[in-house]
Amino acid sequence: MKYLNTLIIGGGIGGLSAAIALRRAGHRVTVIEKDPTWSVYGVGIIQQSNVVRAMDQLGVLDAFLDAACGFDAIEIYIPDGTCVARVPAPALVEGKPANVGIGRRALQKVLGDSAKDLGAEVRLGVTAERFDDDGEGVNVTFSDGREERFDIVVGADGVYSQTRQAILPDAEKPQFTGQAVWRYNFPRPAELDALHVYNGPIGAGLVPMSEDLMYMYVTTPEPDNPRYPTEGIAAAMRSKLTGAAPQIRALAEQITEDEGVVYRPLEGLMLYGAWNKGRIVLLGDAVHATTPHLGQGAGMAIEDAIVLAEELTRGETPEAAFEAYRDRRFERCRYIVEKSLEICHGQIGKGPPVDNHEATAEMFAVVSQPI
Repeated sequence: MKYLNTLIIGGGIGGLSAAIALRRAGHRVTVIEKDPTWSVYGVGIIQQSNVVRAMDQLGVLDAFLDAACGFDAIEIYIPDGTCVARVPAPALVEGKPANVGIGRRALQKVLGDSAKDLGAEVRLGVTAERFDDDGEGVNVTFSDGREERFDIVVGADGVYSQTRQAILPDAEKPQFTGQAVWRYNFPRPAELDALHVYNGPIGAGLVPMSEDLMYMYVTTPEPDNPRYPTEGIAAAMRSKLTGAAPQIRALAEQITEDEGVVYRPLEGLMLYGAWNKGRIVLLGDAVHATTPHLGQGAGMAIEDAIVLAEELTRGETPEAAFEAYRDRRFERCRYIVEKSLEICHGQIGKGPPVDNHEATAEMFAVVSQPI
């Protein structure tokens, strides 16, 4: 199919990746984002080797790497702070780093600038209020009063997707895992040349983001799913690290700015049934929200976008393309969601502990395969 008029709901990583892929395939693209400021919280994100490859496929690799910090290994530490393994990560693009750390705002800018430069229209502060799919197209009513017709609609609106609720109201819902993640930025020491992963009931990691910046992530048991007010949250994060490895405890003393702490309860979601209804399809967290234990949540959404654009280009109908897209993506996304949840449950005592060395090596073997 050619020249589809496409609406993408959600201006995050998955939605913008879809906008880039669909514009490069020649389709007309409108992106709507409910946040009028298009804001992104200011910590980092890990992007593994398959994402570096995907950015190359999207045609944004140079801009992506210019905004990121590359690294080619993962170091595994046990709770007393001893390094027990250094796992080399396979590079999938010749001459480029295997993995990167990047600030979320920097990643948003790379993807957003590219989508707009390619001709995607981006509307902020707008939501889709109603869909009418008549089999030949989708009439959409927007919150600003506009009504427009599109050939297809892509729901990339996250784990609490309103698009999913509208088209698949009986589908699986996000489930709280009993764990949460905390993140904070620090100056990066020169010797930090890899992702550092610390095993234990309190999981932690250090991720390089630039020449002078890294971030720490910490996973903690939170069985009652508490909400922490901004005032005092830095002290709360420090208190979670009193039993951590010495390296992590030392860094914890620098966690002083409440506004710098990003806290998020961890939820999981996997749609085992259809990913579309008629001419409306879902991608990213709207169908497979994963905990961050394998660092693949954003990567799966970016890969979704590439595969969706490919299948729409070769498919005879949107419905056939959507089915082929799901068939190509389902097993890899299911593996990431379920394996990440297994690691999560091992950390909080809901299941047997998972060896991070083995899990990381297995994950690389899976995601290095072509999409």
